[in-house]
Amino acid sequence: MFRSILPVFCAAFFTGCEKEYRRPDHYKVDLFADERQEGKAYVMDRKECFDNSDMVISSSALKLTDSSKGRGKPVFIYKINSGELLKTTRDSVVEYPLEFISPQKLKFRKDSSVYVYLKKLEGYRFLAKEKNLKYQWLRGASVYSVQKDK
Repeated sequence: MFRSILPVFCAAFFTGCEKEYRRPDHYKVDLFADERQEGKAYVMDRKECFDNSDMVISSSALKLTDSSKGRGKPVFIYKINSGELLKTTRDSVVEYPLEFISPQKLKFRKDSSVYVYLKKLEGYRFLAKEKNLKYQWLRGASVYSVQKDK
């Protein structure tokens, strides 16, 4: 009698103990939820960019000369062939062409004149020595057109 009940009991036991699969994202806990703020980059206005930069140049001769997006951080090198110096805290005379580095690709129209907000170069030691770079794009600054100001 026990032998006839055992297969029925085992079949009922295995079908009744079906485990529900839980996806990992269903029960994960985000330990840094309050520290993460995605998509909320701070963008400075014109006055703030002007005040925080070491050098401001108004130029229509701005051109992307080199870029690297392979390994590590993306790097873009821009060249200013000519322009009007509006502010400087370091160099009293600027020699053109002037090259600077930017961690993001700058969006500007080729036929328009823009403000170039620059800070003293920090980091990029080998690249600065090889390309003779002294300045970098001001972090948090946007590309502002000169025509909108006038």
